[in-house]
Amino acid sequence: MTTSSLSDITTPTAVGTVLAGVAGFLIITNMSRILGRAKTSFYYGKKSILLRTKEGKEISLADLCKSVLPPCRLNPFLFNGHLQTIWTVIKSKSSPIYYKRWLFDQEDPAYPGTFAVDFVVKPYESKDAILPRTTRYADDEFRNIGSDDSKPMLVCLHGLSGGSYELYLRSVLGPLVTEEGGWEACVVNSRGCAKSKITTPVLFNARSSWDLRQTVKWLRETFPNRPLYGVGFSLGANILTNYLGEEGADCQFKAAVAVSNPWSLDVSNMGLQSTWFRMNVYSRAMGTNLKKLYGYHKDQVLKNSAIDAQEVENVRFLHEFDRAIQCPTWGYPTEQAYYRDASSTDSVLAIRVPFLAISAEDDPIVWDAAIPRQEFLQTPYGVLCTTSLGGHLSWFKPGGGRWMADATTAFFQKMARDVDQEHYSKHHPLPEGEIGMVKRDSVKAWFDPMRRKMHISA
Repeated sequence: MTTSSLSDITTPTAVGTVLAGVAGFLIITNMSRILGRAKTSFYYGKKSILLRTKEGKEISLADLCKSVLPPCRLNPFLFNGHLQTIWTVIKSKSSPIYYKRWLFDQEDPAYPGTFAVDFVVKPYESKDAILPRTTRYADDEFRNIGSDDSKPMLVCLHGLSGGSYELYLRSVLGPLVTEEGGWEACVVNSRGCAKSKITTPVLFNARSSWDLRQTVKWLRETFPNRPLYGVGFSLGANILTNYLGEEGADCQFKAAVAVSNPWSLDVSNMGLQSTWFRMNVYSRAMGTNLKKLYGYHKDQVLKNSAIDAQEVENVRFLHEFDRAIQCPTWGYPTEQAYYRDASSTDSVLAIRVPFLAISAEDDPIVWDAAIPRQEFLQTPYGVLCTTSLGGHLSWFKPGGGRWMADATTAFFQKMARDVDQEHYSKHHPLPEGEIGMVKRDSVKAWFDPMRRKMHISA
């Protein structure tokens, strides 16, 4: 570009024209964001499994998800992921779910300790509350809890340091567990969360699927005719996804949903440390919550002599907590090794039941780069739905409701009411059902997504 041509576009009139054009472009391209209209994208394999309806028709899992998930229309005043996410911590009106709790002893000697499961029950009055609207089952009452009814039952996993009381979780349970909704539900609380006591130094971690596994086994035996479904939120979504991959074709869930999964924990961790704001707002908040949780169970946790009490006291951020607690508890040399091992991205490829994942691209806690779009393009069993707006566990609509609750309710009700899940076509990408199978002379090679690195021996 010559000097004269450069001066032509730097005159006041030309600059004004350029600025007006840029402003117009920004307004047009951000109009959807300004109006709260989120763009919805779907990622799934070419051979999405075929589901047979109770009317005898067939529909692919991908087409089912695209047909039942509603348009994502969010509150225009909460026009980015930070505002959506911050708004979720503000106390607001939500479904008043009532629970009764039972403490289970872990049967697997590799993961000793107790864990609390909260079961949704009809409203009651009680002065002996563990949490608001949460009390304990009496022994004789729990012994008679079994039933041969065929109501669909949802098993829920909450987010980091949360519990059954969380607003986001109750917003999903609310429309399902009403008389009209027709569902039963329970929440598997991570060890030490929701005012549950731990009986060993073992807290939860991002791979702790063992308590969920025992709960599902118990539910299958206690309610033999109930179709079981799973939903996980944030860290609970990561645990659920790993569990689904570990169980593979033997999974007892008819379908499952993961909401705001952090997926690649090492990538999301780098995102949390990428800016001063993310580090000092989100990572610090999560580190503070975990440190409080540690404080409730300090006496038990410190029975593990490998944990340095002073190091824990100095914790400020999430990754520092994982370095001080998770690494010495599970034998990881660094928190990054823990994150890589506990990530659920590869688990997507081992899932063998209908699986829907919902993630927001502007989630300030889960980096967009962590969302495994390519993995969903390789599996017939999963559908990933991303929205351009929504934040972390948020998706607030005008009026205060959450789009994610509408989406999960629509998906679960469709699966439970209209799909004959005993007869769905299992399309495998290869005859052996392996991802990336290659044959070279007499040699076969393939990728095993669940060849995890952590080894436990009793």
